Amino acid sequence: MHLSLILLAAAFGAVTGLLVPRAAYRLAVEPEEPWREACPAGHPITGVARGWLGPARCAAPGTGPEASERCPAYGPAVVAMPLICTLVCAALAAAVGPRPELVVWLLLMPFAAVLAVVDATVHRLPDVLTLPSAGAAVVLLGLAALVSGHGGSWAGAAGGALALAGVYFVLFLIHPNGMGFGDVKLALLVGAALGWYGWAVLFVGFFLGISLGAAYGVGLMLLRRAGRKSAMPFGPFMLIGAFLGLLLGAASVSS
Repeated sequence: MHLSLILLAAAFGAVTGLLVPRAAYRLAVEPEEPWREACPAGHPITGVARGWLGPARCAAPGTGPEASERCPAYGPAVVAMPLICTLVCAALAAAVGPRPELVVWLLLMPFAAVLAVVDATVHRLPDVLTLPSAGAAVVLLGLAALVSGHGGSWAGAAGGALALAGVYFVLFLIHPNGMGFGDVKLALLVGAALGWYGWAVLFVGFFLGISLGAAYGVGLMLLRRAGRKSAMPFGPFMLIGAFLGLLLGAASVSS
C-alpha cells in the first residue's frame, strides 16, 4: 500500500513537473512587464487554461512541412524540473504515508516549484501565486484536519503562517535589500505548512531556509559573483527549508 502510494505520488510529480517550466517561463518577467504571451520564437502560447497548462514547447504555425516543426523547448529548468518534482513528491509520500495532509502537500508542490523557478530566474515572487497558495494551504489543511488520521494541527498551521510572516516582515524592515516583500508573502505559505506539524518543525524549517540562503550568499561573495548589498533569490531556500521541515515533521508523527 505504501509503495503504491509512493509510485502514485511520483507519477503526479512527473506529470506536474512537465507543466512547471511553461508557467514559470510566462511568469518570469520584470515587475513592470506583462506575463509572456508568446514563446521565444514569437508563436502565441495557447492551450488549456489560456495557455498556462502544457509542456514548454509549441507547434510552429502555418501549413506545409513547416507546420510539423516544433520550437525548441523553452522555459527555465525545463529538463530538471520533472525529475525534481518526481523526487520531491515521492519523498513526501514516503515520509507522510496515507495521511490526509499528503494530498495538500502534493497539490501545493507544483505551485511552490513555479515560485522557486521564477524567483531564481528574475528575483521575483508573483502575488498571483504567493497569496492564493497561502490561502489554499490554510483552507486545505483545515479540511485535512476534519479527516481522521491526520498528523497535524490546523491551529498550528494558521498560527505558523502568521508567525513566520511576522518574522520575515521584521527581517525585511531590517535589511530590505536582502529580503524582498515577496519573501514575506511566501512566508505565509511556508509557515502554514511547517506550523501544521508544530512550532519545533516551524523553527527547524525556518532555520534551514535561512542557513541555506546565507550559505548561498556567502558562496557567491567568495566567488566574487555578488557583493554584500547584492540582491539574491531567497524564495527557493525558504521552500527547500519547508520541504526538509515537512519530512522531519512527518517522520516525528510516524515515530
